[in-house]
Amino acid sequence: MAYEIESAKLAMESGYRLDEKDTDILRALQRNARLTNKELAAMVHLSTTPTYERVKRLERLGFIKQYATILDANLLNKGFAVFCSVKLRRLNSDMALAFCEMIKQIPEVTECYNISGSFDYLLRIQAPDMKYYQQFLLNVIGRHENIASIESTFVMEEVKHEYSVSV
Repeated sequence: MAYEIESAKLAMESGYRLDEKDTDILRALQRNARLTNKELAAMVHLSTTPTYERVKRLERLGFIKQYATILDANLLNKGFAVFCSVKLRRLNSDMALAFCEMIKQIPEVTECYNISGSFDYLLRIQAPDMKYYQQFLLNVIGRHENIASIESTFVMEEVKHEYSVSV
């Protein structure tokens, strides 16, 4: 999180504004991060050196956070998706930090958001099946002493799951 804040500050402080070539590069890399610099340069109609320099600048300023491989959860027997809403008994900075640090250590939790409303956090959990999730809830998440309530919402069908950001 500190890296994300520092990157955002750097981009804002530098006053750097994305131009059309930058957004073309970001769109192309979101579709396929394995493009070679030569392939990317051809797609955005630049030569290789300026393309390389732009990509490095976009990385340095934090517009590009990381490159990743997207796996098929079903093929890995982790296709049972659950959104888990969590309310803490008390919410202060120490308790929130302790909860977040615990969550960061749990591989089944693939996303965690601090939210407003009736709950404090929304988790996305990937599990093999309902039985596994039940045991996970009782023996992992449920062990945190500051949890007041948990509500689970089970995904029946994934209609849309985008990893990209509209640019």
